[in-house]
Amino acid sequence: MRFQNAALGAAGLAAFLALGEAVPRLGLVKEEYFPPTSRIASAFADELSDSAFWTALGDTLTGWALGLAIAVSAGIVIGVVVSVVPYLREATASTIEFLRPIPSVALIPLAVLLYGSELRSVLLLVVYAAFWQVLVQTLYGVQDVDPVADETARSYGLGTWARVRHVLWPTALPYVMTGVRLAAAVALILAITGELVIGAPGLGARIAVAQNSQAVPEMYALIVVTGLLGLLINVGARTVERRALAWHQSVRGEVTV
Repeated sequence: MRFQNAALGAAGLAAFLALGEAVPRLGLVKEEYFPPTSRIASAFADELSDSAFWTALGDTLTGWALGLAIAVSAGIVIGVVVSVVPYLREATASTIEFLRPIPSVALIPLAVLLYGSELRSVLLLVVYAAFWQVLVQTLYGVQDVDPVADETARSYGLGTWARVRHVLWPTALPYVMTGVRLAAAVALILAITGELVIGAPGLGARIAVAQNSQAVPEMYALIVVTGLLGLLINVGARTVERRALAWHQSVRGEVTV
């Protein structure tokens, strides 16, 4: 089954690449706006041999990783504390629901005002966007705790943090891992968007330079890089999720199938 899925995926990718080569060659779109796949592949190879590209990639990954780490840590800690402290969940519900829908890109003027085009501007956007993914999933996970199991732990004399460790955390972990996986993708999107708009060092800024200089094949090659980066991050996040939840029925059932 896995081989068949891999073969179908490869066939679909080959068809997509062939279509990308044929459409501009047939004159359906202008090559100066959408170059053939072969030209994009050539530009992609040139990028891989350019040290400036690897520097930009490192800058993007740095902003992504730091922002994701801060968002995940803050989201888990705040989510658990808000859930276990009496009345704190009700006291913060309105604030969370007010702040959560605010698009991170709306904070770009604030980020530029505070930090200019530095890495900290990108971090502000990444942390704000990824934080809510983890926080909300953590809150949902804690709410899903079996009240009978919680009362049983209380009857055995377990303190607050012992209940968090042995009852709350195992129940909330699947939700938390879902939040981390979503946050990883959102963090990459905001990192590249921030670089593209603000001009902070990274792949986004390099895409903007390619666009402004009419280097269209190079621009598409860099867009392909961001797509591959997103794919790798998603695969990595799913791998971590499966390892962390190897004991959980959802993953065990997935492996059995």
